[in-house]
Amino acid sequence: MKISENTFVALDYKLEVDGQIADQSQPGNPLKFAYGMGMLLPKFEEAIAGLAAGDTFAFTLSPADGYGEVIKEVVVELPKNVFEVNGEVEPGLLEVGNMVPMADQQGNRLMGRIVSVGEVVTMDFNHPMAGKTLNFTGKVDSVRELSPEDLQGFAGGAQGGCSCGCEDGGECSCDDSCGCEGGEKKGDKGCNCGC
Repeated sequence: MKISENTFVALDYKLEVDGQIADQSQPGNPLKFAYGMGMLLPKFEEAIAGLAAGDTFAFTLSPADGYGEVIKEVVVELPKNVFEVNGEVEPGLLEVGNMVPMADQQGNRLMGRIVSVGEVVTMDFNHPMAGKTLNFTGKVDSVRELSPEDLQGFAGGAQGGCSCGCEDGGECSCDDSCGCEGGEKKGDKGCNCGC
């Protein structure tokens, strides 16, 4: 069977960025996903379409086909009191490199990376891989027909993506089996796991 709509895929992969391994599947724990559900980058899915179990792949995605270019306007300076809870900043929170969940004025949740801490806190709300060229290599482990069970737990369908543990209205707790980078509650639409 070949990778196409209505298939469930397991594959091993390695992602290299700037000559360094940025992400990879672990031995015995391939990335598993329902093809065409919007869980992965569209150009990633396009590149593996038609492959079968045992096939290898190697392709490169430009920033435009990956996580976009860096947007300077989403690097912002915020006053330190924004990070206070009951008048205190949690110890260790304001450290360069930390990813911190925030909300915009409309209540939409987003993740920001702390770039610098001084009189103000500079945060970058670009995706960590924005502006990066993504080099993928790997091998398809298996391809099979998509079953109804495969779709259970995909909160929000094509929008939500992975099984995030928040279908009951609780907090998102994305599991590593779908390559999630962190979850955000998206109202009644389930979780958005950053897949």
